[in-house]
Amino acid sequence: MTGRLSGKRIFVTGAAQGIGLAMAKAFMRQDAALFLVDRDAALLEREAVALQQAGGSLGWLAVDITDAAGVTAAVRDAGEKIGRINALVNNAGVNVFAEPLETTDEEWNRCFDINLKGAWNCCKAALPGMIDAGGGVILNIASTHAFTIIPHTFPYPLAKHALLGMTKSLGLEYAHKNVRVNALAPGYVATQKVIDYWNSFPDPQAAKTETMKLHPGGRIASPEEIAMAAVFMISDECPFMNAACLTVDGGLSVQQHPA
Repeated sequence: MTGRLSGKRIFVTGAAQGIGLAMAKAFMRQDAALFLVDRDAALLEREAVALQQAGGSLGWLAVDITDAAGVTAAVRDAGEKIGRINALVNNAGVNVFAEPLETTDEEWNRCFDINLKGAWNCCKAALPGMIDAGGGVILNIASTHAFTIIPHTFPYPLAKHALLGMTKSLGLEYAHKNVRVNALAPGYVATQKVIDYWNSFPDPQAAKTETMKLHPGGRIASPEEIAMAAVFMISDECPFMNAACLTVDGGLSVQQHPA
């Protein structure tokens, strides 16, 4: 089934690797036009050129989403490259895990600047164009941390709880303007961030095994599985889904105790 995103012009943050890159590839396969942003200029260019050579309609720009002026310029550039964007995917994020009383001001600011303020910068830049055009869709990539708490991961879940709150608030504020705002909450996904997390333990393989055991199916998601859910949420197949969160975690957050 192709063409599910025909006519969508999607601005994707954190698009150079992991879930962001998987979504970009999935969106392109469904005939979307893309504008990709990431802080890593070299990696972004490499991946974007590969997508372009595969026949994709896209533009890209290295952007730090914590820079509101830079984001505004990127949205303007997107309009010139692929046409006014009508879909935004706030995917860029960073893991900041610490004990609460050991969290430094620098860690706190970094966590909220990227995971929350950055997403708001993108929403603020994209919303006026969507409203003027008669509608659009925003998808915030949240996490199961947005409604569950894992000890020793402070302040990351606070930022993701707030991102989910922003999703609901904006969804209600702009529903009458035909702008849908939703969130997608992955659990563990086989990205480099998760591999780095396992490698932070003295026995990475044991850490990986424990992660797998947490899941009813005995495995974690691939980035492509999260991307397939994102295609659905960006598409016109769910026009009445708004201010909602779709959880894609293999049942992790439902299970009270691992088997």
